[in-house]
Amino acid sequence: MTTEPTTRPAAPVDETHGFTLRRARRWPWVAGAGLAAAGVAAAVVVPRLTADPVANEVPGATLYVATAEGNAREQALVEFVAEEVAPRYGIEVAFKGLADSNTINRAVSEGEVAATVYQHELWLSQVLEANPDFEETAATPVFRWGFGLWSDRWGSVEEIPDGATISLYSDPANEAQGLWVLERADLITLDPAVDEWRATVDDVAENPKGLQFTLLDFGAQSRALPDLDAAVGYTEYYLAAKVPLEKQIFAPPAPDEFAGQLTVGTEWLDEPNIVDLVEAFQDPAVQEYLATDPEVQGVLLPLDAR
Repeated sequence: MTTEPTTRPAAPVDETHGFTLRRARRWPWVAGAGLAAAGVAAAVVVPRLTADPVANEVPGATLYVATAEGNAREQALVEFVAEEVAPRYGIEVAFKGLADSNTINRAVSEGEVAATVYQHELWLSQVLEANPDFEETAATPVFRWGFGLWSDRWGSVEEIPDGATISLYSDPANEAQGLWVLERADLITLDPAVDEWRATVDDVAENPKGLQFTLLDFGAQSRALPDLDAAVGYTEYYLAAKVPLEKQIFAPPAPDEFAGQLTVGTEWLDEPNIVDLVEAFQDPAVQEYLATDPEVQGVLLPLDAR
């Protein structure tokens, strides 16, 4: 069955989790991901004023790994690497919380911090498209985020009724991931001619239950769950909103495209400090930590989670 045209409400600006996005109707082609025309809001360019070496270049310097402020599980991961893994690689690592996506990525690009672990490759593609002065590289995958279908009304996918309202995130990359989850749940079928990582609700080819879609930002979606039939989103936000994990009714393992990446400044990719930092995050102890530590279990998943 071909889906009927879906009303796409204007999405609010999202300023949670360090993301600042404004929603456009369709996204142009970019390398590795789609990007809303308004995209990730570009920050004002503030060039480095001195030629002094950054920590990436200085043996023994502290290498800061940044995420958005308040991301407790990502902070816990960085602190585990700093305390338990980095010393084996002869480097000193520390966590740094920064305010938003542009602040984090500019700091990485300019060497103010050594790296970040808060984004997947498709999100990074959006950031780089919106900020062409940024020079960053996704150096290695580190974990998978918990991400699935949540409902306050229904206990299983099969119970979701005809005409149900389901929320997806309002940024392009995570809207596509949400549609991927719904397709895996056999609720929709996407147009096979469309790259699934650039899909929007306009690309739903079959919608047998006549589902209605609403696009909400990260914080708003979890708060709105009682008013929705279901929503597709990150475990991290739902637990932060005190939604019990039992409300997650379907959660297929996240695909490789949505693995959290250790992202570094391209200029320093071959610096010994950064080479050692990448190797530290690739250490098997990191995957063991993700699989066994209760502080991150269910939110940050090991790469081999299936």
